[in-house]
Amino acid sequence: MSLLEIDKENLPRHVAVIMDGNGRWAKKKGQRRENGHRAGRKAVKRIVESCAELKIKNLTLYAFSTENWNRPKVEIDFLMQLLLLSLKDELKNLNKNNIKFETIGNLDRLPKKISNYLLKVKEQTKNNSALTLTLALSYGSRSEIVNVVREISDKVKNNIISLKKIDESVINDHLYTRHLPDVDLLIRTSGEKRISNFLLWQIAYAELYFTKKMWPDFGKEDLYKAIISYQNRERRFGKTSEQVK
Repeated sequence: MSLLEIDKENLPRHVAVIMDGNGRWAKKKGQRRENGHRAGRKAVKRIVESCAELKIKNLTLYAFSTENWNRPKVEIDFLMQLLLLSLKDELKNLNKNNIKFETIGNLDRLPKKISNYLLKVKEQTKNNSALTLTLALSYGSRSEIVNVVREISDKVKNNIISLKKIDESVINDHLYTRHLPDVDLLIRTSGEKRISNFLLWQIAYAELYFTKKMWPDFGKEDLYKAIISYQNRERRFGKTSEQVK
């Protein structure tokens, strides 16, 4: 697939990726899981650069789920250190490429050193505007929705919001992703065909793209292929084909 095949007038506003397969990639090569995560980090860099090159405005990566806390402690510790190292290494590049950095998820569960550095990176990139890169960290969509219900219920109880005024826009305003558009294209690597508790509300009308490529092997041409697939689909949003045309 070539960059020239992509219609620059029909790009997804928001691409989300479930980066799956690091561990299996390493296992197939007879390597430790840590090597798979290191290779996955390089794939992140490739795809962020590719999205910036294409002028896609929003990219959200599923980096660490609420369920991932159930993994062995040694692997969690490694992932946290890899995250911190990646942030330190890439801060200069984020600013150089005019990329704004954001996170979604329960950062209170992260080690304090890491949550503090996340805040630093967000602060130092907040005025960038070419691409918003969002990492989903300690994130689970069900817990996000539970938090929304709690927040809105509390506001109804305290007469801040009228029960009759609750609609989709009110819910959107209480999501972690309140400043992002809905997802247009969701990509999952490694051959698995699951959503895995990721952006359940936000992907209501997303186009889903599954590839057998493991995340460490996912490159620019694979991203182009996913976007071309997206562009070849008819997005009706409940309408008929005739209405869309």
